[in-house]
Amino acid sequence: MTDLSYLGLEHTGRLYRNLSPPRLYEEAIARGEAQVADGGPLVAETGRYTGRSPDDKFIIEEPSSRDDIWWGQVNQSFPESGFDAILARVLEVLSRQDLFLQDCYAGADPRYRLSTRIVTTFAWHSLFARNMFIREADPAVLAGFAPDWHLIYAPGFETEPGRDGTKSEAFILVHPGRRLVLIGGTRYAGEMKKSIFSVLNYVLPKQGVMSMHCSANMGAAGDTALFFGLSGTGKTTLSASPDRVLIGDDEHGWSDRGIFNFEGGCYAKAISLSAAAEPEIYATTRRFGTVLENVVLDPDSRIPDLDDDGLTENTRASYPIDFIPNASDDGLGNHPRHLIMLTCDAFGVLPPVARLSPEQAMYHFISGYTAKVAGTERGVKEPTATFSPCFGAPFMMLHPTYYARMLGEKIRSHGTRCWLVNTGWSGGAYGAGERISIAHTRAIVDAILADELDAAGTDVDPFFGIAVPRSCPRVPAPVLQPRSTWQDPVAYDEKARHLVQLFTEHFRGYEDEATDIATAGPKA
Repeated sequence: MTDLSYLGLEHTGRLYRNLSPPRLYEEAIARGEAQVADGGPLVAETGRYTGRSPDDKFIIEEPSSRDDIWWGQVNQSFPESGFDAILARVLEVLSRQDLFLQDCYAGADPRYRLSTRIVTTFAWHSLFARNMFIREADPAVLAGFAPDWHLIYAPGFETEPGRDGTKSEAFILVHPGRRLVLIGGTRYAGEMKKSIFSVLNYVLPKQGVMSMHCSANMGAAGDTALFFGLSGTGKTTLSASPDRVLIGDDEHGWSDRGIFNFEGGCYAKAISLSAAAEPEIYATTRRFGTVLENVVLDPDSRIPDLDDDGLTENTRASYPIDFIPNASDDGLGNHPRHLIMLTCDAFGVLPPVARLSPEQAMYHFISGYTAKVAGTERGVKEPTATFSPCFGAPFMMLHPTYYARMLGEKIRSHGTRCWLVNTGWSGGAYGAGERISIAHTRAIVDAILADELDAAGTDVDPFFGIAVPRSCPRVPAPVLQPRSTWQDPVAYDEKARHLVQLFTEHFRGYEDEATDIATAGPKA
């Protein structure tokens, strides 16, 4: 039995520590938290919150971290006195409830891993934590587990905005000084995963480790590749290859020894998964140990309907990474030979592939650009640019230029080759052109990883200043030059100038800290 009095929690309920998946299944079912689906996964619903709630996340303003945090819309400040008041009430409520503990690590490299104790009131949340973080296999080590950080999840506790200073009943409060994350008012399990990722983005750079929101894989020769990209750009799909070892699908660190996964599991989107398109991920949705969030079940057969978005389009599957056949055993990889930044350009002007200098890589890293189509349900087809610095702004606690300069140093030190790959439109913007063929995109990525583009000459794009290869195996040469795919070259030039302007306007918010990096950006 573990005494939690050191947290200020005088606990009178039952305490379950490091329960196995079968035990957690039993508890979750007995408590009415979840159901078992055909094939064995545990299925839970998260209620009104079916995704992260970034507006409800706050960083406690306290002396040890105050001068380091990138304060603003992403990292909203919260007074320590307000945190103390909410914490006291949460602990008082939890003192009478049954609690589940999981002792685990964030970070596969033992030198940099963060030992974390997850305290939850739901058994299925405890199974989620066991899936997503790295598990300690040695019972003797677990017996003496000493956590660096704590995460307390009280989904049934809701704050009162007028009284507590929060924006809604939900809250995600991160206290760097006390090494404590406090979550409540929401049942969405992804808040646990991303809160610890935010913590790693604060802790590890101070130790010389580049923290990254990216996937990673490794070839037979030990050549590692990183894939950055926002949702919908193909980060998970393109990093999944039967010919390469999957190091991880979402969060990684880059130390002086190489790449390491932060996680012990995957958190895949489940909507419309098919056995034909993504057989490895699909198989996990029919397996004991997987947690399915907000997936609709047939009431009689209990067969999951992965095409049903009745609860949300953001249906999810959480499973240990070793459920994927070609997953890495240790979550470690060499220094990356290639770094690929993925964008889905709905304006149709970026080339399908371009080589980036270290300075250009830093610029595009800070930009974190992709595009989405707004209002298509009303016939509006004008693309909307989306910029998310570091390809994961909601989780970056330090200023984006801090991460960008660290990335630039790593790239130069290890000779990493950097690329921009556009998985969006060609021949015109959304509504006029066509989405770049997935076959062509896969051929481009394969050529990058096989170093087949080294011999191809390049042309400098007149708008974006990036080096565009003249040829690529299995890709028609005209496809590589987006202007040539438009029926009206003048219309292409106008759209390209518009996108250049959007890049420039976004980067103005960072010019004071990155004047040198700004010179590597596109020119009007």
